[in-house]
Amino acid sequence: MADIQGSYDERFIAVPNSLSTMLDEGDAGASVAVFVDGEPVVDVWGGFTDADRTVPWQRDTITNVWSVTKTMTSLCALVLVDRGELDLDAPVGHYWPEFAAAGKEKVLVRHVLAHTAGLPDWDGTVGDLYDWPSVTARLAAQAPQWEPGTAAGYHSLTHGFLVGELVRRITGRTVGEFFAREVAGPLDADFHIGLPAEDDHRVALTIPPPGRDEDYTASAPGGTDPVTTTASVRVRDGNGVAWRRAEIPAASGFGNARSVALVQSVMACDGAVRGTRLLSPAGCGLARREQFSGEDRRLGMPVRWGLGYGLFDTGLGWGGWGGSLVVVDPGHRMAVAYVTHAMREPANDQRGMELLTSAYDTLQNPPP
Repeated sequence: MADIQGSYDERFIAVPNSLSTMLDEGDAGASVAVFVDGEPVVDVWGGFTDADRTVPWQRDTITNVWSVTKTMTSLCALVLVDRGELDLDAPVGHYWPEFAAAGKEKVLVRHVLAHTAGLPDWDGTVGDLYDWPSVTARLAAQAPQWEPGTAAGYHSLTHGFLVGELVRRITGRTVGEFFAREVAGPLDADFHIGLPAEDDHRVALTIPPPGRDEDYTASAPGGTDPVTTTASVRVRDGNGVAWRRAEIPAASGFGNARSVALVQSVMACDGAVRGTRLLSPAGCGLARREQFSGEDRRLGMPVRWGLGYGLFDTGLGWGGWGGSLVVVDPGHRMAVAYVTHAMREPANDQRGMELLTSAYDTLQNPPP
């Protein structure tokens, strides 16, 4: 079996065993973490950081987690809501006056968090994503594609800019700066939205699925609505320096499973982890309030959206392009994170769910 590094509670041995199997079956490298009560019961990693399998994955290796970043950006907004600085029922234009144009006067903050604002498509190029003022100006000028709040359509790229601009308007800081100072810093979490150059040497570049090259793009949405986006993000874009430096708060977060599970343990533990309180219990519970249930117009499948998180049975969380995943279960005070740089085609990728199942099996059937 593939060699696995790190530590784990013997009761959860099924989790590192599952990771080892995945590496044996062809994955390059990954990390997995399970936190219960804000402490790691699994913190393991294995494999290699390069496609040629010459550089071992290390404890501090980080990689792009793609849309798992949305959970971090949404947490920033929930912190501001909990502090009374951001009102979920206020129009976005209250904080961002230029936004109240082209029929968006009734777009509420909660609509932006729940993918129901009607602005799912990006009408610029990938290069334009690196220019924050240009992105937000474009979004302010767009008209909604449906009556806000009446339908959901996954805001794949736009979600982070919409939420991030609210953070910036209220605090004067970019979402990456706010996250670093108010979330990652207090928790000592190795997660970054806007990666400093000094951390480049720790990055495991994204590897496209077998048979694909770096021009591989995200799968086309499964919905039937026409898509107006002109930006097709490729693997090579995500592997570029410009992507790492930019703050693209829906998709350009860099971290490992340990840092993802640590941060999202805040949502599992009533808002406090290791003596650091980021949210009140009531504020933490806001994320689990269902905002929409039904078929998502962009994903083409049934989805339940909370405030910034997808809702699954008793849990919440989200996954990223290529396989990374975080799921939080407040009932078990557990956060499970899987972070990989080895992509698979979405239809053939059950790795995160397999690891999640391994963790749940231990909770429900603990060894004697």
